[in-house]
Formats: sequence, structure tokens, C-alpha cells
Amino acid sequence: MTNFKLHLSMWRPRTVGARVGSAASRAGLAVGAIGAAILIAGCGSSGSSTITVGNENSADNALVKADEGTSSTSSTGTPTTTTAKTPTSGPLSKEPKVTAPGGPAPTKLETKELVPGTGAEAKAGDTVTVNDVGILYATGKQFENTFTRKEPSTFALSGLIPGFGKGVVGMKVGGRREVIIPAALGYGKAGSPPKIPPNAPLIFVIDLLAA
Repeated sequence: MTNFKLHLSMWRPRTVGARVGSAASRAGLAVGAIGAAILIAGCGSSGSSTITVGNENSADNALVKADEGTSSTSSTGTPTTTTAKTPTSGPLSKEPKVTAPGGPAPTKLETKELVPGTGAEAKAGDTVTVNDVGILYATGKQFENTFTRKEPSTFALSGLIPGFGKGVVGMKVGGRREVIIPAALGYGKAGSPPKIPPNAPLIFVIDLLAA
């Protein structure tokens, strides 16, 4: 009998310990599972709040590169907000009249100062705020007008068709410039349907409001 009690007393603690250890193990697994679930949920939340290409104002997208791997109405990024507004007086307060000059289109980028600016000078890669009116060189048909939209556009010059970006470089804030863009520096052979056909030279009158 004594030997039986001894063996029994030695067996019970080991069983209890094993059960406690098992319970602790299950609790640890549960905590780990909850942590993993929280981590996964956090990652999903972050992804869903990301602004994606295609959520931009389509009117601001008329100038973006045609070879960015998106549709012609998609931008490389969302236009940023700015405090620069259309002036309420002076030459930049009024919408310019842009007309097609006729004759053969130039094969090189051409610029013409219409109103000299006196502020900061736009440099390659800068983010600028502009008002602009754009027409097709061949027909004079308008495809872009921020005055009609009553909202200037803000974007990085590096994200635009080459002719527009190069045409703004060197402008000073407060200035107005005419820029004639050959098709090779615009949308090229692809065009940007439905507004801009293939191989279309373009004319812009651009007001630089901020740089």
C-alpha cells in the first residue's frame, strides 16, 4: 500500500503540470493567431486607403505622357492642391484667344512670350500651377481649357508630354507664353483619343501662376 501511494503522489503532479503546459501552449497559439489577424487587417487597411491612378480630375490629365502604361485619361499622380488662383485683374485674369495660324506645322518646339513674368522662374522637374488653353494646330479645335473649368492645374513638369514640360521651363511666374508643340513632342503616332488624333501638333497658351 505504501508503494502504491508513493507512485500515485508522484504521478499526479506530472499530469497537472502537463495539463497546465498544454493550456499555456493553447493560449500562446491563440494570442499568436490574434496578432497575425491584426497584422493582416492592418495591411489590408493601408492598401485600401492608397490613392490609385485613375482617381484624378480627367481635365488635368489631357497633358500627361501617352506612354505611361495607362489610358489616355490617366495621370501619373493626383494633381496637388495649391493656393495659387487665377488673377482677378490684369492680363492673366482673362482667357486668351488661341487660333490656328494655318500653314505647315513646325517640326521643332516654338515658344513666344505674350506677357513677360516677373516672379520665380520655372525649372525642369518643378511642380507648377498654370492656366492653359490648348487647341489642335490643324483644325483649331479646343481640347483643354482651365478657364472654362475655373480651376488652375498643378503638376510636375517631369510628368507631362515633353513639349509642354519644355515649353514651360524658363517662364517666370506672372507670365503668359504661347507654345507650339510638334507631334513628336506631344502624343506622337498614338495620339490621345478621342480629343487628340495621331500625329497631331498642338498649340498652348500657358499662364504660369506658381513655380
